[in-house]
Amino acid sequence: MHEGLTANPWAMLAYLVAGVCFILALRGLSSPTSSRRGNRLGMAGMAIAVVTTLATHIPGRLYSEVGIAAGPDGIISAERFAFVPDYVAMLEIVAAIAIGAVIGLVIARRIAMTAMPQLVAAFHSLVGLAAVLVAIAAFLNPEAFGIATRITPIYGPSIVSIHAVSRIEMILGVAIGAITFSGSVIAFLKLSGRMGGAPILLPMRHVINLGVALLIVWFALGFGIGQHPLDFWLVVALSFAIGVLLIVPIGGADMPVVVSMLNSYSGWAAAAMGFTLHNSAMIITGALVGSSGAILSYIMCRAMNRSFLSVIAGGFGGDSAGPAGAAAVDRPWKRGSAEDAAFLMSQANQVIIVPGYGMAVAQAQHALREMADLLKAEGVVVKYAIHPVAGRMPGHMNVLLAEANVPYDEVFELEDINGEFAQSDVAFVIGANDVTNPAAKTDKSSPIYGMPVLDVEKAKTVLFVKRSMGGVGYAGVDNDVFYMDQTMMLLADAKKMVEDIVKALRD
Repeated sequence: MHEGLTANPWAMLAYLVAGVCFILALRGLSSPTSSRRGNRLGMAGMAIAVVTTLATHIPGRLYSEVGIAAGPDGIISAERFAFVPDYVAMLEIVAAIAIGAVIGLVIARRIAMTAMPQLVAAFHSLVGLAAVLVAIAAFLNPEAFGIATRITPIYGPSIVSIHAVSRIEMILGVAIGAITFSGSVIAFLKLSGRMGGAPILLPMRHVINLGVALLIVWFALGFGIGQHPLDFWLVVALSFAIGVLLIVPIGGADMPVVVSMLNSYSGWAAAAMGFTLHNSAMIITGALVGSSGAILSYIMCRAMNRSFLSVIAGGFGGDSAGPAGAAAVDRPWKRGSAEDAAFLMSQANQVIIVPGYGMAVAQAQHALREMADLLKAEGVVVKYAIHPVAGRMPGHMNVLLAEANVPYDEVFELEDINGEFAQSDVAFVIGANDVTNPAAKTDKSSPIYGMPVLDVEKAKTVLFVKRSMGGVGYAGVDNDVFYMDQTMMLLADAKKMVEDIVKALRD
């Protein structure tokens, strides 16, 4: 590694510019209208950071030469330094970047928008794994990272002593990275359907989690004080374990918060590794990701009227599935057809569409936008109501609607549109169960009690698109809206039902 170039003032200036780009990117991503600009700024900042890091960390060796020459004042000596790049290592770095870029490009082009939540979880796991690998590399060869001093006693072999601050940074990075990796893997398995979305409750899970957490703290302190290898590897193993233990008992309704939380973890892991690598860009970027993810998790917990600790402790359905663990299909309900729905909406003054995960699974967003366009052509006012935790990740519904080119000014958050349901003729709910369930407001025994929900039951007519009456939402709670007098159930695949409604509107 070419020493001395990391403190280059031009490099520090470039990292500062990259940090400003990241901050402006977060600001741009706060609004759908400016999200494209935010993405471009984030890409520009990352490009600046990567190029600067490569330019200031050229692999190679520094050689010194001592020259002797005769002068008027006698014989003098001069030392000259020469840096010889390691072209093989440079080629390996370029090859690794190229391979990663190709893999990322292929995934980005092929991934369906409905699979974005599990893709985000998978990317978080890679960040966590990278932090773990960097920490392990620094632990095995600390002198190469410039975080250790070699002590040569009078008797016995020399000892490599890692700096006390570096030990703290290293152990924090490896612990947070390992938790992020294993937790994100479990989240990926749950979101992709490879593992059930229902909570997996271990006996005495809180005691086990607390015990493992205390052991991690104990061994981390031991490593910070004595630099014992066993302490380091025990922290790695226990951190991998607690990542699994934390996410396994969390149910599907809490998954948006889990994704946001893991995003925050990945940022803090990157920041810790930035200190180990003496890289300002990683510290800045990691701190921004970590803090923004933590703020987003807090906002989402407030939207669900839950504490962050309660989500970590088990999530919705953590101890029970509520009094209605299965749909009460023996209750009277009304079934409608696509033609009925088309007639009711075409005669309405205002229709509020409430999308949910069912829309995402069926990939019905394009057909839904076509339906809305036909209604608007008939003079109907169409709006979209988005719950903060609808779907499987923060902003999931917004992303899907944006993909279908739904106008931004027609999309409203819960607090901005909830008061309009009482004045609306039709609430068209497509695959959203838990976020429209009035049990959250009335049933104290329900696991979703206290979560703010969309007041769809206040509309004059509720059209509820659902596959069947036998299923319940991800929280495992039946929805009383299904059985209300003004509700008409449209039982079918969401995309097929909306396409049939579009056909009926055209006819």
